[in-house]
Amino acid sequence: MFESMQAPLFFGLIAAFVTTVGLIAVAMRGDWSARFSAVMGLAAAGMLVTLSLLHIAPEAFAESTRAPYFMLGGFLGGLILNYGLNTFFPESVSGGRMAAVTPIIAIAIHSFIDGVIYSVTFAASFSAGVYAAVSLILHEFPEGVIAFAILRRHNFSNRQSFLWAFLAASATTPLGVLMSSPFMYFLGSEAVGALFAASAGLLLYVATGPLMAPLKEEPPLRSLLALSSGVAIALVLSFLPVHDHDGDHHEAIHMEAPHPLPDEI
Repeated sequence: MFESMQAPLFFGLIAAFVTTVGLIAVAMRGDWSARFSAVMGLAAAGMLVTLSLLHIAPEAFAESTRAPYFMLGGFLGGLILNYGLNTFFPESVSGGRMAAVTPIIAIAIHSFIDGVIYSVTFAASFSAGVYAAVSLILHEFPEGVIAFAILRRHNFSNRQSFLWAFLAASATTPLGVLMSSPFMYFLGSEAVGALFAASAGLLLYVATGPLMAPLKEEPPLRSLLALSSGVAIALVLSFLPVHDHDGDHHEAIHMEAPHPLPDEI
């Protein structure tokens, strides 16, 4: 089992490294990130909406016929979670830090599911696993930046933002590989599609809810430019040539447990 885990774990660690590089890049400019945390949050919202609708949701719909229901469930789950946190932990407590919990949980779940995808695709074939891993890794860099921006926006210090963003956006991907590898042959296309759809719904809630809060505070033109920049970055990532290999990715996920050979007559 360890040998079958080596390739997905290797790429999972690369994904964590790429996310951490994005974290370090933004954390080194702590004063700048604190000053422009609202703008970064709006850019993150634009990125999450675009990536969820153009990348995550289509893959989920291609894999599972029940994806729309899981996507709706993910959206409503984020709404319920955020309502519960605001009810039991009002924003007046801890300087409004509890408002960052739902977005960070959403990013952690999505990164964990990325690790599951690595395990499933590499179990099917090495080439399909590489194509899927490269495609997902290209989206890892902004995740660390997004998580960091959310935490800075809600009054976490530079060091605290780096630590929690690392745990949510970086560490969860190799953790997803480690926890899913023993069960990878039992995860069919329906299960993977459901996971993708739920994460897309949860990220859409985060993008259209908590991350849009600065719209009330920032000048309209600055808000529009921030949102547009996030959408533009996500569009560039979505249309990179590596996505031409998604067909191999889908074929890889449609795998079944090996059937016994018929008895020879």
